[in-house]
Order: sequence, then C-alpha cells, then structure tokens
Amino acid sequence: MSLLTRSNDALNVNPPVGNRHLTVHGSDWLWAVCAIYTFSFLVVVGLTFVARQGERIFHYLFTIALFTGAIAYFAMASDLGSVAIHIADNLSSPGYREIFYARYINWFVGWTPLIIALGLISGVSWATIAFNVALSWTWVASWLSGAMTATNYKWGFFAYGTFAYFLLAASFFHSGLPTAKRLGIQGHYTMLAGWTVFLWLLYPIAYGLDDGGNKITVTDGFVFFGILDVLLIPVVAFGIIVLSSRWDYRSLNLYFTQYGRVAQGADLVEREKAAPVAAEPAVANTV
Repeated sequence: MSLLTRSNDALNVNPPVGNRHLTVHGSDWLWAVCAIYTFSFLVVVGLTFVARQGERIFHYLFTIALFTGAIAYFAMASDLGSVAIHIADNLSSPGYREIFYARYINWFVGWTPLIIALGLISGVSWATIAFNVALSWTWVASWLSGAMTATNYKWGFFAYGTFAYFLLAASFFHSGLPTAKRLGIQGHYTMLAGWTVFLWLLYPIAYGLDDGGNKITVTDGFVFFGILDVLLIPVVAFGIIVLSSRWDYRSLNLYFTQYGRVAQGADLVEREKAAPVAAEPAVANTV
C-alpha cells in the first residue's frame, strides 16, 4: 500500500444525522480549515514569546480566537457537535438537516477577542467594548435559535440577529472612527474594521442559503462559511499583529503592566517597582 494513501473515516466512526448531512468531501474541507486554524494558533503562540513585555495583548486575544476555531473545526470535521432539525421550508426535499451548533459556539467565543482587539485599537471606552461584545453574543445566539427552529418562525430569529449585526457595524464606525482619528491610527483601524464588517455582511447571505433556507447542501454551506471564517479570524489576527509592530503602544494607551492598561505619560518604571502599601489609619486615643 502506498505511503501516500489516506482515508477519512470520521463519518464512519461518527455517522451523520438526518438525510441532508455532511459528506466525506465536506469533512476533508473542514479538516483543511482546522489545519489552517491550528497552524495559525501555533504561530501566534510562538510570536507571543518574542513579543516585547507589555505589548502582547493582541497575541493573547487571538490565541483564544484561533484556539477556539481549531477546536470547533476539529469537532465539525469529525462530524460531531450537530443535531438533526426538521426542514421547514424546502418541500422539494423534505426530511431532516444536520445542523452544527459547534459553528455557533466558535462564533460566540471566537469573535469576542476580535471585537475586544478592534475596540482597543480604536481607543473607545470599556463600556463601548462591552456593548459591542454583547451585540455579537445577541447576534450569534439569535441565529443559533433560528437554526434550531423547525418552522418558518426561524426567520424572526434571523431578523433579530441581523439587526444586532447592523448595530455592531454602526458602533464600529460611529464610535470607533472618531477616537481612532484622535489617536492618529484612523487608516489602520478603518482597514481592519472595514474588512471585518464587510466579511460579516456576507454571513447573512451564507446563513440564508445554508442553515436558514436550506437552499444549498451542508457541505456547500461549510465551504461558504469556512472561507469566510478563514478570511476573518486568521487574516485579521496576523494583520493586527503585523501592523501593531508600527504602533506606539504608550501613545495609544495599549501598554499593559501588572497594574492594567497604562495611559500615555504614566511613569511605567515607578509603577512597576513601587509596591502598593496601604497606610494604616491613625487611631486617636480618646481615653
């Protein structure tokens, strides 16, 4: 037998559910995406050890995003993390479709570090960052609810989730651009946020054809979403890490010490060396 001969037994070990399900070729594609995420994760972890102290925040964030994606795609390539949902609106092909909830777990967890990273770059407040993260959670949770719904009421969840996306996109530009401009990083932020928002705009189309409308096969849906996921997290991760080498972390208020995020002009050396000593209150002798 040739040493190059290989086989993908994932669907034999973990049989698909439903009559519209993942195929072997689809599993092969998911293994390829898993490899991309895993390789990107290992590269970012390696770069973390050579990054300068206090300038590793983006390495930490995208380590989590890429690690989550690698695990999720491992599960989906193995034909795990799915359930069979009755097809509601495709009478020409009745039955049950295999819906992968692992996809939504990946978005729920993996998009959070991305949103935090863009928020830190733009210089918006922590309240705005928390608001943006909550919007992404609302978006993904709504779509997951729709994917698990066996009736046409799924489109209500789709509408709510898509509206959360538009609010998130508006926040990126309405709140993020003015602060990025004040920090002198408007060009880089516009490029990164614009790329992210543009790719996110394609997700509703993919969802409408795949888990929502059941107009394409499960494998075709994974090809669509897999391309979008690779262009989003790994590409933006390396884009930010490469561009960040040109940034002044202190002027952007991105320099982190053991005391947290340090603002421009702070005496970093003294703050690192000085131990916080709480002065004991003087007690008056009233006797």
